[in-house]
Amino acid sequence: MADVSLKEIALIIGVVAACYWNSLFCGFVFDDVSAILDNKDLHPSTPLKNLFQNDFWGTPMSEERSHKSYRPLTVLTFRLNYLFSELNAVSYHLLNLVFHAVVCIVFLKVCKLFLDNRSSVIASLLFAVHPIHTEAVTGVVGRAELLSSIFFLAAFLSYTKSKGPDNTIVWTPIAVTVCLVAVATLCKEQGITVVGICCVYEVFIAQGYTLPMLFDAAMQILRGKCSIPYSMLQTLLKLIVLMFSTLLLVVVRVQVIQSQLPVFTRFDNPAAVSPSPARQLTFNYLLPVNAWLLLNPSELCCDWTMGTIPLVESFLDIRNIATITFFCFLGSLIVFSLRYPGDSSKTVLMALCLIVLPFIPASNLFFPVGFVVAERVLYVPSMGFCILVAHGWKRLSNKSVLRKLSWVCLSVVLFTHALKTLHRNWDWESEYTLFMSALKVNKNNAKLWNNVGHALENEKNFERALKFFVQATQVQPDDIGAHMNVGRTYKNLNKTKEAEESYMIAKSLMPQIIPGKKYAARVAPNHLNVYINLANLIRTNESRLEEADQLYRQAISMRPDFKQAYISRGELLLKMNKPVKAKEAYLRALELDRTNADLWYNLAIVYIELKDPTEALKNFNRALELNPKHKLALFNSALLMQESGDPTLRPEAKKRLLSYVKEEAQDANGYFNLGMLAMDDKRDAEAESWMKKAIRLQPGFRSALFNLALLYSQTAKELMALPVLEELLRYYPDHTKGLILKGDILMNQKKDISGAKKCFEKILEMDPNNVQGKHNLCVVYFEERDLIKAEKCLVETLALAPHEEYIQRHLNIVRSKISLLGAAEQSTFPADGTAAVGEKKIPFENLKEVKNEQKATQTLNSNINKGQSNSKKRTGKNNTDKETKKKSTKEIKDIEKKRVAALKRLEEIERILNGE
Repeated sequence: MADVSLKEIALIIGVVAACYWNSLFCGFVFDDVSAILDNKDLHPSTPLKNLFQNDFWGTPMSEERSHKSYRPLTVLTFRLNYLFSELNAVSYHLLNLVFHAVVCIVFLKVCKLFLDNRSSVIASLLFAVHPIHTEAVTGVVGRAELLSSIFFLAAFLSYTKSKGPDNTIVWTPIAVTVCLVAVATLCKEQGITVVGICCVYEVFIAQGYTLPMLFDAAMQILRGKCSIPYSMLQTLLKLIVLMFSTLLLVVVRVQVIQSQLPVFTRFDNPAAVSPSPARQLTFNYLLPVNAWLLLNPSELCCDWTMGTIPLVESFLDIRNIATITFFCFLGSLIVFSLRYPGDSSKTVLMALCLIVLPFIPASNLFFPVGFVVAERVLYVPSMGFCILVAHGWKRLSNKSVLRKLSWVCLSVVLFTHALKTLHRNWDWESEYTLFMSALKVNKNNAKLWNNVGHALENEKNFERALKFFVQATQVQPDDIGAHMNVGRTYKNLNKTKEAEESYMIAKSLMPQIIPGKKYAARVAPNHLNVYINLANLIRTNESRLEEADQLYRQAISMRPDFKQAYISRGELLLKMNKPVKAKEAYLRALELDRTNADLWYNLAIVYIELKDPTEALKNFNRALELNPKHKLALFNSALLMQESGDPTLRPEAKKRLLSYVKEEAQDANGYFNLGMLAMDDKRDAEAESWMKKAIRLQPGFRSALFNLALLYSQTAKELMALPVLEELLRYYPDHTKGLILKGDILMNQKKDISGAKKCFEKILEMDPNNVQGKHNLCVVYFEERDLIKAEKCLVETLALAPHEEYIQRHLNIVRSKISLLGAAEQSTFPADGTAAVGEKKIPFENLKEVKNEQKATQTLNSNINKGQSNSKKRTGKNNTDKETKKKSTKEIKDIEKKRVAALKRLEEIERILNGE
């Protein structure tokens, strides 16, 4: 076995870097979104064991919607990328480039087993630049192919060392081979096929048998003319060990997928559900299609599903000629490689093994797969193709007549392939560029039209997205997903009638339930979202809530483990004021997924509706255990702690609000509630700072403006409160409490009776029955020395609040003054009289309020169509006027002290009025 020189390594690395440098500028596209962006298994907070319990896309293997693609080691490398750079796409693409270079170098070492040095380098270079590899190298999810290939080739190289002197068995390389096969299989399923290549190598290369030799030996043994040779026994023993190890791996793999094949529909692979002979003819025709992609990779497409390749439904279809030609050519190569001895036949045989055996799992010949053609699965088979090409080139270049021509052709092929690869990489720059490039190759695939629409939809370009979605429905009228996309886009364009019509069409295309037959086996799980989307649309109409609930229940009846249906139904039941049933829905969803922080959060909201704050807080805490950065849980659990009135909970509430503002630095509500906490703890300077920050972020923040003014008023900074109140009333001219507070400051601090009068009159214009405003206007009349008007005003006020003793007392004071001075004589009210009449003004410590526009609950927007969980957002039940909040003992004592002081002043005023 020849070693690989440093010059060869440098050459290969240089060529790979030249061909794939621009892949570093590509983002996450197509399947990368599900495998990387939406895969929680990449996050450090997810336990490592989940990688070995979930499939490649982060879905538990036990769930029916799982694709059963078990590749934990590949996901582990994604997780390492995330650990160092989170979702920076450059690091993911760079690691793919490195892995491809490693595969090319190891492949060069394998080539040297069967080719001379020059031909081996050519095969490796052709493999390095072949455009068919762009999907595996530039698409991040293609890392499964790259990693599996490294261990695939390493396992084969290890096995080639298992033959010792005199045909003895060296067991260490065999043990290493078995381990490497297991690792390759944990990177991608096709890694197990290297065992078949090892078996062929052992029989036809290591032992030097040909098919006629094996046939003769078998006949001799059967006739009893000779016994089994020792060398053959040695070979059989090695093969038995290999096969037993393979069988063990297969058994483990079957156990992992729980003896279930993934569910695919006719949209993923139309031929898989077609009757005979269309199914067999189409699957056989796909073999020459894949061979042609290796031979002429001029038109590459990222998605070959649906109608990309029309079914071959008849023996008379002209495409059958391609199938026959392919099998004839393949058969002749197999006969040549198995029948004749010599290095050339051995090279051809190993090349064919590398082409055929790794491709078998994706061939659809033994079990259906979720695609028609996939360029990435040709990554390993292309190794055999490159060996064949290099071997053929070697044969041609040995003939003097064709030597120059062979070099010219080789140079052209390598150069054009490298340019094609470089150009093809740019297609993977974004989802829009990728799917638009695919549409240039194939316009009969509705999925491509849908995906271009999705790319435009992500850019909020709904008008253009709608055109592509509508085109998808025309290309494939029975595509449920396309009609769902049209409906969702109409909804985004606020065309609810058209959206409902599209959803109804999609719903009508759903297969009917057949008793005793598993429904999910005949429909893509995500298509059931049509019930969710339609229900979400019509429940905006209060009169159709029951109809929406019926749709949720219908989806659940079709698929009892449909978690999203329970989540959406729970939200609807809350809206219908049925918190007990909503609780049942969320608990059922939690049975299906206890690791979903959003579900625990939603259950907490239900407990708030059920007036059980203790359980609500427990569920908020469960959500934060699963996701310490769950923003809504941080925010609303802090508000719940604040509402409780328990001072011991305030430090934790502050800590959570600080975490929230760290995540949502531009949300003024976080800073406002920090200010409210500081006011509760009498940290006035800190409260002022938080309130000002909230106002800077959200000018016109009603609650922050009022409470900042109130804070100034409480801390003897009444004149600083005035400009804040002016700002508040500029945004909200009808803010009653703001007007009361402004009028009080104008009357007591600035002695601006006229300005105060305007404030109180404004209140009464808006609400003639406002007792506080009317009472304070009576005070103004008294300040203006109009005792008759003051008396009349107090009589009217007393009629509005006959049980308020202080109004009656003030009326008595005014009447006493009138009777003492006579009808024509009026006296000036003492300078401190306003304090007496203002005795019953709402105590300032009870005037705190929060943003009235905030509701008790809101819904967190979520893209149901993509299977994301819905969360309900509670924006704070204590966000109402602060006088409704339960007061602390200290606050109550302070209020009582003020009342006692006010009563003493009242007694003094009464003595003055009585002439004492």
